[in-house]
Amino acid sequence: MDPLQRMRQAIREQRYRISEHANDEMSDDDLIAADIESIILTGRITRTFTHDPRGTRYEVFGTALDGRRAYVVCRLLLSGVLLIITVYAEG
Repeated sequence: MDPLQRMRQAIREQRYRISEHANDEMSDDDLIAADIESIILTGRITRTFTHDPRGTRYEVFGTALDGRRAYVVCRLLLSGVLLIITVYAEG
């Protein structure tokens, strides 16, 4: 299964954790957890960051519930949990 399919499965099964930093960024951009779900379920991977000793990170570009274009940066943990590192809306 490719990384985006694994992310989507984690979202559908509610196996994700939102970091404190991501919560702060969500608040700044008026985004909620349902927006994260929408971004990952509708989006595509735009960048892959492989040079992180903690593991590969992915930037997913998609659409928030209100139609805004937004990004989620996340990591798939060995446990199968999707860690949401940061979230931000365009503009």
